[in-house]
This record gives sequence, structure tokens and C-alpha cells, in this order.
Amino acid sequence: MRHLKLLNKNFFYLFLFSILFITNSNSNEPIDIWDLEKIKKKDDVELETNVKTFDTETISNNNLNESNLIYIEEEEKIESNELKLVGLYDPAENDLNLNMWELSDGEKIIKLVEKIEKIKLSDDAKNIYKKLILTNAFPPENNINKDEFINLKIKWLIKNDDLNLIKEFIIKNNQANLNNLLIKYFLDKNLSLGKIDSACELFSLIKNIPDDNYILKYKIYCLIHEDQKEVAQLQYDLIKESGFEDSFFDKNFNFLMGYSNNLDMKLSEDSLLNFHLSHLTIKNFYYETNDKTKKIIWKYLSSNNLLTKANDIDLEDREKIKSFEKATDNGSYKETDLLDLYTRFQFNIYQIISVFDAYKLLPNYEARALLYQAFLVSKDANTQIKLLKLLKKEFDNDNLSNAFDKELIRLIQTIDKENISPEFSEFYILQLANIENEEFKIKYNNKILHQSKLINYFTGEISKEKIEKDLEKMLKKIKKK
Repeated sequence: MRHLKLLNKNFFYLFLFSILFITNSNSNEPIDIWDLEKIKKKDDVELETNVKTFDTETISNNNLNESNLIYIEEEEKIESNELKLVGLYDPAENDLNLNMWELSDGEKIIKLVEKIEKIKLSDDAKNIYKKLILTNAFPPENNINKDEFINLKIKWLIKNDDLNLIKEFIIKNNQANLNNLLIKYFLDKNLSLGKIDSACELFSLIKNIPDDNYILKYKIYCLIHEDQKEVAQLQYDLIKESGFEDSFFDKNFNFLMGYSNNLDMKLSEDSLLNFHLSHLTIKNFYYETNDKTKKIIWKYLSSNNLLTKANDIDLEDREKIKSFEKATDNGSYKETDLLDLYTRFQFNIYQIISVFDAYKLLPNYEARALLYQAFLVSKDANTQIKLLKLLKKEFDNDNLSNAFDKELIRLIQTIDKENISPEFSEFYILQLANIENEEFKIKYNNKILHQSKLINYFTGEISKEKIEKDLEKMLKKIKKK
């Protein structure tokens, strides 16, 4: 029974080796980096060999002694290794080692990572993968370079979109120009959420500011935002001396510093920082959204309460309504805002009564409005289910599935399930299966060994002797049968 405790750890290894470790079976095993005694002996041998290989006359002519040579060699080795190690977690935390990737084929790792990113992983699998990809380790030696290996980590962090995790990664791996892409993403994402202070705080937490004009402009703006204008002026002068040229930023800098009262400020969508500066410096700022509006600008407008209200949308403006639907799909508007917009459309009684034929003759957005209004006035459970099914299909056909998912669940729960016919019961059950709350979570029976007592054993809530006794009883029952 002592092996039972190893089950969790074995599962981790199975996941780790089966998905990500593609090693060459004919290659030599990497050195156990945690065996300090072996490493010391190996290093001593290497240093002794290196010292002996140098010609003593050459050393004396260059005024070098043996101790200086060894010191320089060790220092270069340490610095070189530190540049290769990029991550968050100590390999010892999960019984891994720094060499775990070295014999892997980099090309195969890239392909496997691409496949994994297309899979919807469970929470447990996500956690294991996070620990694996963010553990400090040397990059593979074959078919991948250090930068490509680091980019796998950075791309995963951006896709995962955990700002706290990204912040921790940037701080712990604050090497020159290593995290430019990640820092830009962190700054822009916080700014888009209206969290300017969180974005600016990063500069006080990292020592090495990348030599990147966009990040440097952010830093200067943050200094102005934090009322450190003298320091901002100094930083601005430094980048100007290095050859920095950006007329748009120059005008906005002078305006924010109080050097200029220029009211003829232009709007720029080239970057989120430029858009934010435009918002700050343009009097009576107004922005008209369209299909080409970037998603991050939508988010910024939403966070700063700058979006057009549903009641202000011109129902004759087809492009504006389509833009509103797309904005709801990407989360800039609430689903209830879109449904409120649909209720503003005027339909005659014939269209409502013959809805299953009438909606086919209308533009897509009007068809959705008609189906929703028909649902609101319908009292028959089967008709309601059919209308919601068609409404969902209309959203899916226009790639707007995220604009009607939460409200679909809410509306479907208002229907009396007892009156739903078998024809529509499958759709009803399928939609309710997506609800993530306690009512639909899988429960386990604590009286059944294989369902729960093993879990208690792993968490230390049940003794080894108790579980052995229970297992012996179960085996006796099996034997009798």
C-alpha cells in the first residue's frame, strides 16, 4: 500500500513525459544536478584540467595567475547559465531538474505545444502544464534556440491572460529586452481595463527597463500620471538625445506637462497608449466605433464608459447595429444591452404570429430581434425552446456565439421543463449542462472506497492502516463472488 501515495506524482510524470518530453533513447543521461557532491567533484576535475592546459609562460606574460583564471571562468559560466534560465518555479518543487529539456527535440516540442494549445484542458491539466512550462530549466540543445524556447513561455502567458502571473514572470525574469512583448501586453491590458495605476506600478518593480520606445513612452506618461514631472522631463530629454522622434507623442507630452494649450489635438489609433493620450488631451472626446475598431480599444471604451448606449443607437444605421453585436461578442457590451437594443425594433402583429417564416425575410440582426421579441410574448414551452434554438443558430451563423451564451442559459431556465416535448428536450438538457454551479457539479460518495477514500488517503485525512483494512475487506468480498 505504500505505493498508493505515489499515484499523484506518477500521474504528473506520465502527463509530463507522454506529452512534452521527446528524448533520444540513444543519448547519454543528463547529470543529476541535485547531487551536489558529484557536481563538486566534476567541477573540480574540469577546473583542474582547464588550469593544466594553460601554458605557464603565456600566463606569466599576460600577468594572469591561476586563481584569477578560475574565477573568470566560473563567473562567465554562471552568467551564461542565468541567461538561459527563464521561468518562475524551482524544479525541485516538482521533483524535476534543470536538464529536463536538454535531450528533447526542439522541433517536436514546438509542434506538441501547438497541439496542446488547441485542446481545452481541464483545470488539473492546466495547472500541471503551467508548472511544466514555467519551471526554470535549460532549453533543448537540438532544433530550437534560447529565444524560441522563451517565446513558448511568453506566448502561453499571453494566451492564459493571468495578469498576476505575467507580472510575477516579468519581475523574476527582468533581463534586458527579454520581456518586451510581455511588458507591452501587460501595460496595454491594464490600461484597457482602466487600471492605469496597476500598469504604472510595474516600472517601480523592475530594475531593467527595456530599450524600447513604446515602453519608454509608457514610463514617461506614468511619471506624469504620478505627478513626477521633473523626472518625466529628464527621461524625455534622454530619449530625445538618443534620436527618438514622434511628433504625436511630443505634442501630447507638452500638453500634459503644461507647456502648451494647443486645442488642435489629433486622434490616433496606432496604439492603445496613443488612443489614451488622445482621450486625455482632446476636448469633448468622442469616438465612433466601427467593424475595424480593435478589440482592445473596445475594451478601453467600455472600461472608461465611453461606449454608445443601446438607446442612442440609430436603428436605421445597419453598420452601427452590426458593430454593436460584434462588440457584445467580444465582451465590450453586456448581453442584456444587446437584447434591450432588439426590443426597440418595431414589428407588426403578423410578423410576430408568423415568426418562423417572417424571420427568414429579414436581415440577420433584425431576424434575431424578431425571434427574441417573439420569445418574450410566447407562453408555450415548446415554442419558446424552438425560438431560442433558432436564435442561438442565428448568432452562431454570424460567429457571434459569445454574444448570446449567458442570457441563453438564463432564458432557458425560465421555461417549465415539465411541458417540454422529447423533440426539444435534448437541446434543453444540453444548454443546462453548461451551467457551472454547485447544482450541476459531480458529487462523490464518501462511503465508496474507489471514489473517495483514496482521495482522503492522498490528502492525509485517513491512515494507511485504515485504508489497508478497507481494501482487505473489499478483496475478500470480490473473492467470495
